[in-house]
Amino acid sequence: MVHLLLKLQKQFFEAEGYLVVENLLTPEEVDYYSTLYNSFLANKIDASRYRSDLSGANGEIEKITQIMVPSRLLPELLEKPFHQQSLQIARELLGYDINLDFDMMINKAPYTNTITPWHQDVAYWTDMPDKRAVSCWVAIDPAIKENGCMWYTPKSHLHPPLTHVQTANKGALKCEGSEAGSVCVELKPGSCVFHHGGTLHYSRGNSTANHRRALITNFRPVSMIALERERGIDHTGERKVKADG
Repeated sequence: MVHLLLKLQKQFFEAEGYLVVENLLTPEEVDYYSTLYNSFLANKIDASRYRSDLSGANGEIEKITQIMVPSRLLPELLEKPFHQQSLQIARELLGYDINLDFDMMINKAPYTNTITPWHQDVAYWTDMPDKRAVSCWVAIDPAIKENGCMWYTPKSHLHPPLTHVQTANKGALKCEGSEAGSVCVELKPGSCVFHHGGTLHYSRGNSTANHRRALITNFRPVSMIALERERGIDHTGERKVKADG
């Protein structure tokens, strides 16, 4: 499936800082990623070095499982539809010197009801002269308000980054933000949202009986990826597993 963005879609992204793209993946492709995702969560694919709980909790059950760089463990992912198609759209949005910086998985477990706090992705990254960056967040499960779909604050990427602090136990970074004036983006499986590195966003907790799984790719200029690596930054964040998911 080939996705070519319309001029109006590019203009919307530039102005608002996010863009929804429906049906990036087919139902069959979603099934493939769903099965693969479960293998990571169950540790059938050992991602222990790159796995953590973004909630910062010390309990036996992970509330917000984050697995960094799954394609490092399974390189064939780089040639699969999600990585290829999200790369194509990222290049249309930001330029053809854009490439994959890193990928990750984030899952909100059932009934954990733990928010991902308001933040801007740029707060996690080293300062770079070329600040072009975009992430693609594709839903593997239906993403709705009740299980933690994304909320974005339009135009927030046009302002200087906000001050962030870290949550307890080396959990996620957080800053000030509000649902008031922000946009709730509910997605069906296979649909996705692109957001700028400076766009303020958050998600509610998962109060449902089902998982809320998302697969994410992050892109920036090739020259800036090289600069990160020179500074020793590869986004692996090696960690210990707290639970089997």
